[in-house]
Amino acid sequence: MKRLAGVSASAKTSQASEEPRDSERIVGLTTHEEVYRRLRQQILYGGIKPGSAVTLRGLADELGVSSMPVREAVRRLIAERALLLQDNRRVMVPPMTRDTFEQILFARRALEPELAARALPKLTKKDIAAIEATDMAIDRAMRAGDTEGYMRANHQFHFSIYRKSEAWTLVALVESIWLQFGPFMRTAYGRIGTSTIEDHHEFALAAMNKGDVQGLRSAIDADIGQGMGFIGEAILTRAG
Repeated sequence: MKRLAGVSASAKTSQASEEPRDSERIVGLTTHEEVYRRLRQQILYGGIKPGSAVTLRGLADELGVSSMPVREAVRRLIAERALLLQDNRRVMVPPMTRDTFEQILFARRALEPELAARALPKLTKKDIAAIEATDMAIDRAMRAGDTEGYMRANHQFHFSIYRKSEAWTLVALVESIWLQFGPFMRTAYGRIGTSTIEDHHEFALAAMNKGDVQGLRSAIDADIGQGMGFIGEAILTRAG
């Protein structure tokens, strides 16, 4: 991760990521799958703020669809622990407890460096060049104060590596884990202000270019520790 300067939670959306925006139709998908992915991205990038409850009708109106595909998408996201159903039939992002935080941190440190290590032998020079371009997009979003653009590009950076591992069961687990902490990263970024932090992405890129498996593992692990540290400081410390 990089130095994030004065980032606002309501900042504009970057064009850096290849992922579709909520307003864009995902070609070739059924309505149910499209709604699931769009809602999933809203959660991942902090579009549904922690602590804010929303109705299925409200989500349907926002996405411009009927309640049925929203209901199915919400059911899937509840199963992934990305949403929590309340007694009043509203849904919300589950609260971040210290126990949940520690489990997420443990799981990320166990899985993500392993995925990166498995991916490294399969990464071509073209792949690494594309990942470097994504890292540059992170820089641009950071300079523009574009929180969502930063988060999208950061997600793309990590998963461009992890998916090359072709360890799809592990990748799916990590994708689910990111859904659980993504909304809190958005909140944390909004509270950081101007911070100078070590750039572990550059260390990861250097390791990829050298074919250094252990160096890549260490860079990813350090990046995870730093990012999750933001959540611990911004969410748990203040709550405690």
